[in-house]
Amino acid sequence: MILHGLISLLGFIKAFGIAEVDQLTRTISEPAGLFWLIASLLFLISGGLFFNEQSWWWMAVLPGILILQVLIFMYWQDAKWGTILNVIILAGCLLGYGNWDFQAMIEREKDSFFNRQSKEPRKVKKDQIAGLPPIVQLWMDNSGMTGIERINSIHFRQIGTMKTSPEGSWMPVEAEQYVKTVSPGYLWIADVEAAPYIHLSGRDKYVDGRGHMLIKLLSLVPVADAKGKEIDQGSLLRYLAEMVWYPGAALEPYVRWDEVDDTRAKVTMSFGDITASGIFEFNKMGDPLRFEAERYYDRKEGATLETWVVDIGAGSFKTFDGLRVPTVAKVTWKLAGGDFTWYKLEISDLKYNYIHHTS
Repeated sequence: MILHGLISLLGFIKAFGIAEVDQLTRTISEPAGLFWLIASLLFLISGGLFFNEQSWWWMAVLPGILILQVLIFMYWQDAKWGTILNVIILAGCLLGYGNWDFQAMIEREKDSFFNRQSKEPRKVKKDQIAGLPPIVQLWMDNSGMTGIERINSIHFRQIGTMKTSPEGSWMPVEAEQYVKTVSPGYLWIADVEAAPYIHLSGRDKYVDGRGHMLIKLLSLVPVADAKGKEIDQGSLLRYLAEMVWYPGAALEPYVRWDEVDDTRAKVTMSFGDITASGIFEFNKMGDPLRFEAERYYDRKEGATLETWVVDIGAGSFKTFDGLRVPTVAKVTWKLAGGDFTWYKLEISDLKYNYIHHTS
């Protein structure tokens, strides 16, 4: 854009006789020269906006492309090669629009997600934990939940790798997630590097008991848009598994615990019209090691219930805002053809009782 803008200045220079421009053989009127200047400035401004990471840079360059292409047609013999640059930049505008539109959707959903956010302070009391299975009580104590303010909202970041099929290649992932616990839900926003310069933008959400997975190639072309009862069930189970990062949710009224043995407990969550269960496994210190449940696995011929496992990195526990939680996990499907580990992640920058400011 900057190069194109600088080249376009030649039309203005030629029109006003500022310098000799041998590359332009036709006479350019002063009014036309002013349009060459306007187009040049629009390209230069857009380039500056792009380098300053302003997502709306493409809005400024679009009128510049239109003005410049009209001028190119008027002075075709001298300026026709500028059409190639216009087409390249127009393609970039399309990608810029995709990113802007995707991010605008995310901001709207964040505002809506936190619109009913509970801000009521709630202390965790010892008697609230007393009715839980002994190993879950130990988890609560070791996490640091007793006596602190109940968690209402969470924000954290993830880095990791994922693949979409057992034979696929690992792809780097950067993600951030927002969680609510009073009315359970989450928003997960991810950037996946599918190949050099080829990115997938992902948004997985669980709101009002409904799940929705959306993935777009280059933030523009939908490659996955999944909804329905199977997605709702899977989203609820994901929320349950991720309680290891917001253990206060274990005390919410939509969650029920049943002892299995000394190191395992069954957790059941009922919200909306979906009920699902899984098994948490702990070590003798009360640290969660594993979550296992039956979750719907998407297939071409239709979703099937398969064993879904989240393994926790035993040596990865850190303290954030007074809570001790794990930071490393991997997610695996136990399929008939063998295990399919599809996501490995690490948590960072975890904040509790996060306050969202409307965009």
